[in-house]
Amino acid sequence: MTAPRARVLVLGGSGFVGRYVVPQLSAAGHFVAVLTRRRASARHLWPLPTVQVFEGDPYDPNTVARFARGMTVAVNLVGVLHERGRETFARAHVELPKHLIAACRVAGVPRILHMSALRAGASAPSAYLRSKAEGEAVVASSGLAATIFRPSVIFGREDTFLNLFAKLVRMFPVIPLAGANARFQPVYVADVATCFVRALEDNETIGERYDLCGPNVYTLEQLVRFVAETSGHPRPVLPLPPALAALQASVMERLPGSLLTRDNLASMQVDNVCDAGFPRRFAIRPSALEAIAPEYLAPSARHSRFDFFRAHGGR
Repeated sequence: MTAPRARVLVLGGSGFVGRYVVPQLSAAGHFVAVLTRRRASARHLWPLPTVQVFEGDPYDPNTVARFARGMTVAVNLVGVLHERGRETFARAHVELPKHLIAACRVAGVPRILHMSALRAGASAPSAYLRSKAEGEAVVASSGLAATIFRPSVIFGREDTFLNLFAKLVRMFPVIPLAGANARFQPVYVADVATCFVRALEDNETIGERYDLCGPNVYTLEQLVRFVAETSGHPRPVLPLPPALAALQASVMERLPGSLLTRDNLASMQVDNVCDAGFPRRFAIRPSALEAIAPEYLAPSARHSRFDFFRAHGGR
């Protein structure tokens, strides 16, 4: 077991998964330093005890090295789904882990927890998954005490997956859908966060890679229909054949926000499902999509100030 109060440097702490990992680390009594390019983007973390948010560029090796001093654990949650300008897969998923590891070596940080992706592989069909695999290899071969997590698509109140479809079904009377038969096993963000915290406190997880999935498998079409019904906007879903799906992705990746890219479509060529159940090591019964998603998708969902505490509480 690690010391009761680790000193944890978190990159990507202001993002979707970070807003669950950081509060759980704080609730467990660990000191957490969050490095983010815009401190205001992490204002939801400011009130948390034992958490400090620092403004700086996590892509800058010297900045990371400075904040790594005095830390005992590094947590890397940085990831991008779409490439934009300098925000490339290689930069986010490979270069950043490299300079984080270099900083850890110089600062004497022995432990690292790293976020990868389910089905990452050197021969995967998408650049996203290949870059995630390369980042995994960098971390696994670093010589640090590493634990790697490979989740399926992650859902939760602030996700960009189910919420995207909720927006689309409000806007359009029919949903033409690329990759309709692609299979996913969505995992709840708070369950992912709990795994990070428990791994930090359990040395038996060192050197391991964990696939994280929820209890149920769905096709993309089933997920879109679920979102449409749950949000009160049932819509016909029109599965697109491969040629039209590629055309749709080619058009949509040029629109603001890159709702769908050809690389996203390539990722869906492999089923995003786990080969086994949830890792027993973490003693978690993963939450079902149907139990959580209506809390933020349903028309009657009320976003009270207590939602934050319910969503971020330790399990």
